[in-house]
Amino acid sequence: MKIRLLSTALLAGLAFSAGAQEFDDRWYLTGSTGFNLQDNDRGTHNAPFVSVGLGKFVSPHWSVDGELNYQNPNMDANQDLNWSQYGVSLDMRRHFIAEGRNWNPYALLGLGFQRAEEEFDAFPSPDSPGQREDGNFAAKVGLGLQGDLGRVGLRTELAYRADFDDQSINAPQEDWFGDVLASVGVVIPLGPEPMAPVAPAPVAPSCADLDDDGDGVNNCDDKCPDSQAGQTIGPDGCPVPVSIDLKGVNFDFDKSTLRPDAVAILNEAVQILQRYPELRVEVAGHTDLCGTDAYNQSLSERRASAVYDYLSSNGIDASRMVGPNGYGESRPLEPTAQTLPECKNERNRRTELNVQN
Repeated sequence: MKIRLLSTALLAGLAFSAGAQEFDDRWYLTGSTGFNLQDNDRGTHNAPFVSVGLGKFVSPHWSVDGELNYQNPNMDANQDLNWSQYGVSLDMRRHFIAEGRNWNPYALLGLGFQRAEEEFDAFPSPDSPGQREDGNFAAKVGLGLQGDLGRVGLRTELAYRADFDDQSINAPQEDWFGDVLASVGVVIPLGPEPMAPVAPAPVAPSCADLDDDGDGVNNCDDKCPDSQAGQTIGPDGCPVPVSIDLKGVNFDFDKSTLRPDAVAILNEAVQILQRYPELRVEVAGHTDLCGTDAYNQSLSERRASAVYDYLSSNGIDASRMVGPNGYGESRPLEPTAQTLPECKNERNRRTELNVQN
């Protein structure tokens, strides 16, 4: 009989329907009322019961409730005798939630403690009626559905509770009783409804991540934010000179040896090239207009080599230098130099660093 009732309880739970509850981690209060179909062996009438509880979802699909219950049915044989029961249970529910569905079924498993207060006829004893008070463990399984009505939720449930009471006066032959509990209740969340996660506001890029003029220097370091394409740009974002002034790097007549005053000027050129490591330069040598073209060509190449070797020995990589190239007397700064005595115009006896990028 008890097994038949358990099967009926599990199947009948599918007949109840309600709305779905969204998952959140707030605590909630529960209250329910229902009807207890008493085990026939108890010798008591079926009776209503009430329960209150506190619980929360511990994951999107699992909730845990602590619950108190109370009932007070009449005895079948003598309704003047009192029989009441109250208890506490810890119930776990597995919710089968489907997106877009307005109801969600669940399965129930609970463990608890039930206390019974049972009056019995002790006639002819002057202490009649007698009273038994006893407590024992209980277990519960069931099915239900839970829905969302807005501020509160609705829960309907059908459960089977095994009450391991083996001291009953009315049914001393029984070791336990099985009751069917059909109920409807409410679920009242506590506290404000959780807000949907808000996406963080996009973080504006810093000037260190921007290069508005596309010159390879970020906006934080760019002191010339309007540089144009094709310009040679220094580390401060500003265009660098397209030529390096070597005025003063001149040679004695018919010589390719660097003079002391030329060395000082070349040292400044080295510093410029080190400051702007992206610069590539041509090392060009020139002569005055005296002598044959062939001789002056060779002399200009030696002068260019002297400057090239000096720059290389002072840390300027050969990959950054074009040449050394000699141009002889083909590019004079003073075209009228032939009118000078012996054609000896010192300004034409020079080297140049011509920026290539």
